[in-house]
Amino acid sequence: MIFMNTLKYLQTHEYLLDVDLWRLFANLEELTQTSLGFVNSLFGIIKDYVDASEISSSLDFISVLTKYFRGSLCQSHQTYCLNYSAAIFYLESLRQRDDFGIYLKWCEQNEQCRRLHLPELLVAPLQRLTRYPLLLKNIWKRSMDSAEKIMIYSIKEKVEKSIRDLEGKVKWLDNFQKFRYLQEIIVWPPLWDRDKRFFIPECLKHIFKEHTAENILSPTNRHLLYEGKLTLAESTRFLDVYLFLFNDFLLVTKTKRNKKKLGGSDPGLMCPSLTPELQAVIKEGGSCTVLDQPIPLDRLAVKSIEPLHVSVFGLRNAFLIQHENRYRQCIAAFLLQAQTENIKKTWMAQITTAISCFTKSQETKKISLFTLPTESSEI
Repeated sequence: MIFMNTLKYLQTHEYLLDVDLWRLFANLEELTQTSLGFVNSLFGIIKDYVDASEISSSLDFISVLTKYFRGSLCQSHQTYCLNYSAAIFYLESLRQRDDFGIYLKWCEQNEQCRRLHLPELLVAPLQRLTRYPLLLKNIWKRSMDSAEKIMIYSIKEKVEKSIRDLEGKVKWLDNFQKFRYLQEIIVWPPLWDRDKRFFIPECLKHIFKEHTAENILSPTNRHLLYEGKLTLAESTRFLDVYLFLFNDFLLVTKTKRNKKKLGGSDPGLMCPSLTPELQAVIKEGGSCTVLDQPIPLDRLAVKSIEPLHVSVFGLRNAFLIQHENRYRQCIAAFLLQAQTENIKKTWMAQITTAISCFTKSQETKKISLFTLPTESSEI
């Protein structure tokens, strides 16, 4: 609380006014009060038990556990945890400032911080939440009343379910935020710019503009499995490319950096799960331009290239991506080079695994589609 209270004090004196208190600490104050109330109530029961006579007293945890774990304790933790990754990224962007650095250093010197830095303190509520089931399990083991044990066990199950739900929400939120930023950074050139073979008169171009390709990144059931920077070998040059491997297609883009910063997105607003390469592109006002249409995983083939075949071109750690149509004809090919042999193997393994998973999911859908319910013998 030292960091939050100090920042509040500074802002009341018109310092660091542009720092968003909620984005950095979320509902930490509410969570602290709730957690402190729970601990005080728990120790109050233990103290009453110790002070009372052994014959007439018993440890009654049910009222406290029910009040907090079926009340606001889990909900407060969920609210805080959903903001945590964004808060850490926001903190990293603020630490680049001299005035904010002075504020951090002053707070860290306070005895109450016990030499801990702000990131270490911000992660504490997450760690505390995962320890609650262990606390409940220990209380359950020591309970002598069967009805009480059943009640404690049900509360433990509820807390564990809350943690599982939170993990799902965090993954969904990270995926949603990342796709939102991918929509901003990925540029889909029109057909006539992407392939000069196609001639589209100006009077007809509006037809194609009605169907925006950005919607490809909208479905919530689409996930980004792997991504990274590679080198594409063309006939006369090498091109820096950035590949996005989704659970149903592969996207090949070329990165474009602007030497002059265009303002870009506010670094504090960027998605924490973006790679450093993409973060750098956004900060420089750059983009990732799609080189070709997305390659569906059931139309994709990946092959390793032996060094003997491409050494004359100066290629190392090379592999080939083929895009095949429904008739198994190759309609596009990308000769890619990784920085190391391990990166090449990782890419090939990721693509192969993604193809296998996608194929299995499609087969499962077909089976469920064509499987009719068994007719009742009574009809």
